[in-house]
Amino acid sequence: MRARLVRGAVGGVTLGALYGVAACGSVEQAQDLGAVASAERGFGVGLLLPGGGGRTDRDRRYIQQELAAQCPKCRLFFASANNELDLQLQQVDMMIIKGAKVIILEAVDDKAIASAVTRAHRRGVKIVAYDRLPAGPVDAYTSFDNVQVGREQGKALLAAIKKGGHARRGDTVMINGSPTDPNTAEFKKGALSVLRGKVKIARSYDTPDWRPDLAAAEASAAFMMLGPARIVGVYCANDGMADGVSVAMRKTGVRPGTPLTGQDAALDAIQRILLGTQTMTVYKPIGQEAQNAVRSAVALGSGKRPPSNRTVSNATGHSVPASIISPVAVDRSNIRETVVKDGFWTVPAICTPMVAAACRAAGLT
Repeated sequence: MRARLVRGAVGGVTLGALYGVAACGSVEQAQDLGAVASAERGFGVGLLLPGGGGRTDRDRRYIQQELAAQCPKCRLFFASANNELDLQLQQVDMMIIKGAKVIILEAVDDKAIASAVTRAHRRGVKIVAYDRLPAGPVDAYTSFDNVQVGREQGKALLAAIKKGGHARRGDTVMINGSPTDPNTAEFKKGALSVLRGKVKIARSYDTPDWRPDLAAAEASAAFMMLGPARIVGVYCANDGMADGVSVAMRKTGVRPGTPLTGQDAALDAIQRILLGTQTMTVYKPIGQEAQNAVRSAVALGSGKRPPSNRTVSNATGHSVPASIISPVAVDRSNIRETVVKDGFWTVPAICTPMVAAACRAAGLT
């Protein structure tokens, strides 16, 4: 009986049939059918991202596309916090006022946002944590295996240092991410699980707001203090900061080709890899992350459980169903098989005149 009624509901069923389900079926059956009707009507979905430009623009575009595909009648409310905590706290309240039933949230500060997450929870608004896991009563989470990101960075850095014959014979500098980003500790944990005891980590910095200019200043200070000739490798947590660090390496006289890591598969990072000024990056297929976030939002907004492949605990001890994606290390050898194959970047976008010779040498053109 249940199977027939559910199929009828999807195809369009009369009110009498629906009342029949509520009368003779279980509470769960009635809730399932109500959820389908709610999704069909659509509802408000808030999207709060921490910054602007670059990755934020791509995240927003992917999420818009996914929501249009998965819930055509849903309405998306978007706001960027420009990396300002107070602004994001206000934006959570604004999303509640606008009538968002679910908020997809990438927190500026994972701990300080907890009060806003709690307010949303009390108003019955569901929170889907995107990319970063905040404190508070979060309903779902989607991100990448952040410890594995760090491990991939550490493995590539160690291999490159050993290839140059410099393991244990010089200094390695770590430029980590923002101390207010919970992912920073996980990236660092993964990297150190590979590097600790294998290389000498002479300086380590946590860089506020992932700012490339601060990363460049930190790196320059470390290189000059230690001596540029002693630098055998630089762990850099993402590509934006690696851009600043690569300039600092050149200006302070660090040996050309000294290993440098990154993350996010930014276009200029792919070009630096081809030119030999960056060793690797970590590609995170954010189209899949956006898809997972929207699936969770649509499920929660429809009164259903979000999809998950594991459960994680946040800083306030809440157990959160999570959809975790494996990252992919990218170096000169697999650009075509990763970011190009997925359509993340095209060969013409990568192979500008400045990089044309390197593209030919790598077999991209």
